[in-house]
Amino acid sequence: MTISYNWLCDYLPEAVDPEKLSKILTSIGLEVESLEKYESIKGGLAGLVIGEVLETSQHPNADKLKLTKVNTGAAEPLQIVCGAANVAAGQKVVVATIGTTIYPVSGEPLTMKLAKIRSVESHGMICAEDEIGVGTSHEGIIVLPADAVVGSPAADYFLPYSDWIYEIGLTPNRMDAMSHYGVARDVCAYLTHHIAEARVKAPFVNGFTVDNTSLPIKVTIENTAACPRYAGVSISGVTVGESPKWLKNRLLAIGLRSINNIVDITNFILHETGQPLHAFDADAITGGEVIIKNLPAGTPFTTLDEKERKLDAEDLMICNAKEGMCIAGVFGGLKSGVTANTRNIFLESAWFHPVSIRKTSVRHELRTDAATRFEKGVDISNTVNVLKRAALLIKEIAGGDIASEIVDVYPDPQPKTEVSLKNHYLKKLSGKNYHGDAIKRILTSLGFEIVREGQDELRVAVPYSKPDISIPADIVEEILRIDGLDNIEIPATITISPAVEKLGQKESLKDKIAGYLVGQGFTEILTNSITNSKYFEEEVLAVTVKMINNLSEELNVLRPSMLETGLESIAYNLNRRNQHLQLFELGKTYFTQNVGEYTEEEHLCLYITGANHEDSWREKSKANDFYRLKGLAAAVLEAAGLNNVQFGVAEGEGLVLDVLYGKRKMGTLMQVSAKKLQSFDIKQPVFVLDLHFGQLLEAVNQNRIRYREVNKFPVMQRDLAMVVKRATSFESIEQTVKKLKLPKLKEVRLFDVFESEKLGADKKSMAISFLFADEEKTLTDKEVDAMIAKLIQGFENDLAAEIRK
Repeated sequence: MTISYNWLCDYLPEAVDPEKLSKILTSIGLEVESLEKYESIKGGLAGLVIGEVLETSQHPNADKLKLTKVNTGAAEPLQIVCGAANVAAGQKVVVATIGTTIYPVSGEPLTMKLAKIRSVESHGMICAEDEIGVGTSHEGIIVLPADAVVGSPAADYFLPYSDWIYEIGLTPNRMDAMSHYGVARDVCAYLTHHIAEARVKAPFVNGFTVDNTSLPIKVTIENTAACPRYAGVSISGVTVGESPKWLKNRLLAIGLRSINNIVDITNFILHETGQPLHAFDADAITGGEVIIKNLPAGTPFTTLDEKERKLDAEDLMICNAKEGMCIAGVFGGLKSGVTANTRNIFLESAWFHPVSIRKTSVRHELRTDAATRFEKGVDISNTVNVLKRAALLIKEIAGGDIASEIVDVYPDPQPKTEVSLKNHYLKKLSGKNYHGDAIKRILTSLGFEIVREGQDELRVAVPYSKPDISIPADIVEEILRIDGLDNIEIPATITISPAVEKLGQKESLKDKIAGYLVGQGFTEILTNSITNSKYFEEEVLAVTVKMINNLSEELNVLRPSMLETGLESIAYNLNRRNQHLQLFELGKTYFTQNVGEYTEEEHLCLYITGANHEDSWREKSKANDFYRLKGLAAAVLEAAGLNNVQFGVAEGEGLVLDVLYGKRKMGTLMQVSAKKLQSFDIKQPVFVLDLHFGQLLEAVNQNRIRYREVNKFPVMQRDLAMVVKRATSFESIEQTVKKLKLPKLKEVRLFDVFESEKLGADKKSMAISFLFADEEKTLTDKEVDAMIAKLIQGFENDLAAEIRK
């Protein structure tokens, strides 16, 4: 939600400093995500002055340049070299003196310095429109009227508009704050509670009168469930044209372009009060009647964007006696919209059911400001007041007469919701004792009415502007907001009741693994489980969960794989020169087999790329590679209590291994393919470990941990170097060792691989370290040698190994 500081202050009894106001807004639950300066002309024309050209002469060294003497109100006139063809003596001009920074329409800011142009000094610049941002013309310098005051700031002449703009992160339930007036009401409630009584200023004084009844329009509501209230008024003799400067400034400051005075007024009212309005060309209302109803499914309707849309039977329409004119609360029609030729208008102010508007808006992919307000709920009691405000503004700005009585069709007026709040409940939820007067002051300043007041209970009527409030907890939230969320007291002691947590073991395992990885230099990430379908092949998309009401084209499926969202995060960091990454994520993937049948799986994913750490004076960095991640895979499972992890070659493009624990597949280890990396514009290798967390948890639950005394006897180490075929893997060596069943062999470790033509064609040397131990006695060399002999024989038989002496 975008809020203008200047606009907001129109409804406050006194202006509040922008920074202080920012803190107040955040304190009352309207979190300020950004506060930025807005200037209609960049730089605000600071330093620019009005000057008068006293004389001009030809530049001695350039045919297209002139020397000018310019009076800027200083003691001496300035000599300025000017290249504009239209410069002449006697002109009033805009001058950028030395030290002034100008902001061209295109290009970088430029600060004036004393310059020599073709050997002649120039003490500034006479400016064109596009050079200072007041226009786009570069045909010549700006020539001002003769009454422009020499030496006065250019800002006093052009009057650039400046403002402060707040971006507020509204929660979905705060429809009452989707307008400047709604935000001002909250601010005044805060000021009343904390400083002194502050009443929000009404947007206008009701001076509405009907000039004549020459243009009556009949209104009929056929679908009262989707449209409980509809009001309208006719205005004749309007002149559609450009909006006044103040109105354009208000809209431009919050990011809305000016269209014409009628449309601009409806947009102004929308952002002032939160009530959407729509203006029809009254001459296009066939039969002089407006009917709110549903049209048959498949009915074609052309909207303002000149697109023909097929209506759904549930789409509520604003119709004349012959055809549809507007998709109610969502988008106008091409035939009935206001144009430059419009002279008579019918102005609509209505309340449409949020569910109906939401469905229609999503169905036709029309996410308009009006639909956004209606689908969250607007103030049904304000329908006519806002209509009067808009009609008077139109009469003031576009001329014309109010040519009908206000038509207000409201067949079933809605009563206000009433909620009771008990004092002990307020204290229980807020943790704070509030005085009864403070509670009433906060609630009445927000528009609540006191219905009944008891010794321990307060019953209030909820304002129509807050349709989300229906239970006592909602009232407590309102009190806490205005008191200030920063003022919630933290108790000196916290008591908890122990409970058996069903998910305790699962969460404990996650914490244990996360702690281990952080200790290894990893950073945890959390990526969006909604991602882009373009990342996946058709066979994957066949079982992918697709979004029906996706917020954007890029986020349209639930991820079937953790890889792609992880690569997005890596690409984001690499693009910001963060090249050495070690990331992990605990997340979910999602699948569907049939309509309504969905499954989700939890994963632990590790991503490494670049170096394992930055260079330091003690140690140089090492590049992350496949084998480091393989070691981390084994270490993570060992940290979880699972030893003897195996790796098996898996199907896939490039280097891919299955991570195995017994006969159970725990996950996949891989180097990401070049094709996949290219799709994310990643130019360095990335290695990924994807563990199925459900399988890991199940294995941990089945694993029994047994205590074993630390061996008191010494460990014996022997090393073997052997020449084997180049294709021989360390896994095959491990398999040979397991076949020999040597219980006193405790560890097998590869510590060197050497390749050379001297070893023979297609050969390599592998150096293995063996650790032996006996838990009952000290091993002798004879016993160890016997086991080594068995190992050598096994390697020679199974691997055709040649033992190096």
